[in-house]
Amino acid sequence: MSNRLAGATSPYLLQHADNPVDWYPWGDDALARARGEQKPVFLSVGYSACHWCHVMERESFEDPATAELMNREFVNIKVDREERPDLDSIYMSAVQQMTGSGGWPMSVFLTPDLEPFFGGTYFPPEPRFGMPSFRQVLEGVATAWREQRDEIVQTAGRLAASIATGIGAAREGAPETPETVLDEAAEALLRQHDAANGGFGDAPKFPHAMALEFMLRRWRKTGDARLLETVERSLVAMAHGGIWDQLGGGFARYSTDARWLVPHFEKMLYDQALLAPLFLHAHLATGRSGYATACTRIVDYVLRDMALGEGGFASAEDADSEGVEGKFYTWDYDDARAACEADFDVARLTFDITPEGNWEGTNILHVAGDRNTVPASLGMEVDAYREAVARARERMFEARAKRPRPFRDDKVVTAWNGLMLGAVAEAGACLGRPDYVAAAQRTAAFLLDNIRDGDLVRRTWRAGKAGADGYLDDYAALAWGLLQLYQADFDTRWYEAARDTVEVMLARFGPRAEDGVFYSAGADQADLIHRPREFDDNAVPAGNSLACEVLLQLSLLTGEALYRERALAAITPLASALASHPLFFGRLLGVLDLHHGDPLEVAIIGVPSQPGFGELVLAASAGYVPNKVLAGGPAGATEPPLLRDRGTVDGKPAAYVCRGFACDAPLSDAAALQALMARPVPEARWQVI
Repeated sequence: MSNRLAGATSPYLLQHADNPVDWYPWGDDALARARGEQKPVFLSVGYSACHWCHVMERESFEDPATAELMNREFVNIKVDREERPDLDSIYMSAVQQMTGSGGWPMSVFLTPDLEPFFGGTYFPPEPRFGMPSFRQVLEGVATAWREQRDEIVQTAGRLAASIATGIGAAREGAPETPETVLDEAAEALLRQHDAANGGFGDAPKFPHAMALEFMLRRWRKTGDARLLETVERSLVAMAHGGIWDQLGGGFARYSTDARWLVPHFEKMLYDQALLAPLFLHAHLATGRSGYATACTRIVDYVLRDMALGEGGFASAEDADSEGVEGKFYTWDYDDARAACEADFDVARLTFDITPEGNWEGTNILHVAGDRNTVPASLGMEVDAYREAVARARERMFEARAKRPRPFRDDKVVTAWNGLMLGAVAEAGACLGRPDYVAAAQRTAAFLLDNIRDGDLVRRTWRAGKAGADGYLDDYAALAWGLLQLYQADFDTRWYEAARDTVEVMLARFGPRAEDGVFYSAGADQADLIHRPREFDDNAVPAGNSLACEVLLQLSLLTGEALYRERALAAITPLASALASHPLFFGRLLGVLDLHHGDPLEVAIIGVPSQPGFGELVLAASAGYVPNKVLAGGPAGATEPPLLRDRGTVDGKPAAYVCRGFACDAPLSDAAALQALMARPVPEARWQVI
């Protein structure tokens, strides 16, 4: 029999709908029962692509004896962290304070007043590796609740107060100068860089796209070759590793080892949304075509495998298929040989395919060693080798497509869709891909038609139904994505929708009186023990970082000081932490660089059908100038205000390059405009992708 999760729309909750556990979704019914019966709450938080969430479900939540104990002693609540990032943030902070670490599945016990008093992550069904079994945890907590309730309630109250301070407090202290902060942050990232393998730190290793993006920005400003080398070494290492799907494109969430070989095979939309622009910007900065190819393969993967028929993008693809982690992506030696046919030797040497395998007896495709030596070892010309690699990749892709696919979470998360919308739009504009721009237009129209409810933005959408109210990152990312699309096609519908969304964002998440940092949840969110504020850029950009970025972009397009002032009010209390913890403030460092980086405002006057207009747009988009905004429209256009009072030159389209709305003489020559956007780069020191 199904439990109370059967009516949910979240795929993660639906995965647990047939458990014998009497699960509740988070809501009034569960909270009222806990308070009425004075029972503790067992809160389990995860997401559909979480491997260890599936393991704990199979081992414990599907076990009748464990379920009977849970149902007798607790009110059991299951939460999809992607639907309720506020709950995830609050209670993850509590688990981290209690245990020193965190992760998913998150398992936390609450008082009936929702204050946490004990927690952890995955618990095994039997004691092992120094961990108690899950049933031991349940029995211990139930006994303590019966015998030590007053003490537990007091401890929980203190912990709740502590995490409210920890999440809500801005860092103290003011930086000497913004340039000092940016320089110190870049130096700190250089020290943390793994010079042998690329990326930062040891295993598990995450892409940290936002930190690399910041380093590329600083190279553009300072010309420090070390920064560009770090970015390039990291991008090439990731693109050659098993974390990159060598056949279908797209990146897995992270690598379990330091050299990017063994991924945790789940694919998240937000990683693609952050990595596609990073590779694009590396291409624009260096002119190296391999980075552009990587960008398009990410976008193509998303449009092929994560795009929904109704519009928008799915959240994730699972790590598991047929109950086995990575089974969809790994290769048996004989299966690979059968798929590649005559090109097997090329594939074998290129992707490190061996009879014994490179992971648990099977092969994770990756580029081992120097790929440039393979053609000579096979007695092949380089062009013939590349053609053979393309054939082998295509044949293996077709063979793999016949396998059972990993589960896809088809829930639309507004924040992640906003990021992906912007990534696809920018790739379309910069690479001259009208098909990408059209895909971004379809996504934007879907989001505006289905995610917006009057002035409000919803967090999720699935199966024709919008979810709960959105959070700061939903509003900010949606507005940001719409602005990127406006800068790709100059349709003022997107600009106006972005500006309207920002106005509602300012009203709903406006900061408290003592500083300018935005709240993550609306003031009307009544089921929280405190109102959180997120500003660390971890797996996804923090809502505050996105809000500040879109406010600064609007200030450049409109000339309105209010937007800039609201952004700076939010950045200033946080700035002192940026230099000391740059790996977790990558997006916000980029925002600080945007404000203090002498940003350009580029206005292109004309209509798309005029000769020369498209060339000017490509010239403005083709160079790597991260600190700029772009507007376009006919003479006489008034929105956005950057276009006002600007005309064509002798009837020809013209580009105005401005700073603070003060513009240089207009240009009608695309080559001259592109020269303003370019920067010389050193010769490549790394293998091409």
